[in-house]
Amino acid sequence: MTLTEAQTETIRRLRFVAFDFDGVFTDNGVWISETGQESVRCSRLDGLGLSALRRLGLGLVVISTETNPVVGERCRKLQIDCVQGCKEKDNELRRLVTEFGATLEETAFVGNDINDLPALEIVGLPVVVADAYPTAKKTRYLETTRPGGHGAVREFCELVVAVREEALSHG
Repeated sequence: MTLTEAQTETIRRLRFVAFDFDGVFTDNGVWISETGQESVRCSRLDGLGLSALRRLGLGLVVISTETNPVVGERCRKLQIDCVQGCKEKDNELRRLVTEFGATLEETAFVGNDINDLPALEIVGLPVVVADAYPTAKKTRYLETTRPGGHGAVREFCELVVAVREEALSHG
């Protein structure tokens, strides 16, 4: 992914990253058993990417509209904070960023659909996955080449790490 100087500078300043879950960590599909239990597909690639962002000292959180045990369990395994049942992602994001001690300009939000628009519109780095809903793509500053659930989170994390490492190597 080729970045503009402005995009590179925005990534260098990042202190906080929030993610949607469905369609970002997953491929937006769901399996439902005969008992009603839901399962989703996530990429194992994402875990190492999130660990790298944590080592950089970035705050990380998942903000999900739905309340689903599968979201909480995956976030627990990834060691990432999670807010579920959130109808106003922008307001929750403002609260979390302030609590962390960052600003919205120092924040990225990675989303994929129209319920992410309020959060995408207020951050310094709005990011969508490759297969995001067309309306969500209109707000993007960056777009991953990988679709949700297929390493899009890892791709974004590696981009942030690469930009930070380049900045360190050039003083």
